Amino acid sequence: MEDRLNRVFAALADPIRRDMVARLATADATVNELAEPYDVSVQAVSKHIRVLEDAGLVRRSRQAQRRPVHLEAEVFDLMTAWIERYRRQVEERYARLDDLLADESAPTEHEETA
Repeated sequence: MEDRLNRVFAALADPIRRDMVARLATADATVNELAEPYDVSVQAVSKHIRVLEDAGLVRRSRQAQRRPVHLEAEVFDLMTAWIERYRRQVEERYARLDDLLADESAPTEHEETA
């Protein structure tokens, strides 16, 4: 799982690939359609897609002459689970810090009788 997450996060480190993933979240697209907004060659876009495929973020299919690229949503479940685990840990640390600060700011018995 760790190796797969490393590939996913490495693939998403590139802004063009993140943009492609965002666009594929709304609709499947061909390589040419994905290449349209960028000032790069179709070959460069194909390399980006290959990185996304290797990370398991997208897959290609064949529909007659068309070869659309599909977003693989299951990978986002894996990423979400990983992020959620660390979010919970951070929340627990903040809760302990809140408790500690509350204890520190509570008046002591000596202060209450003075």
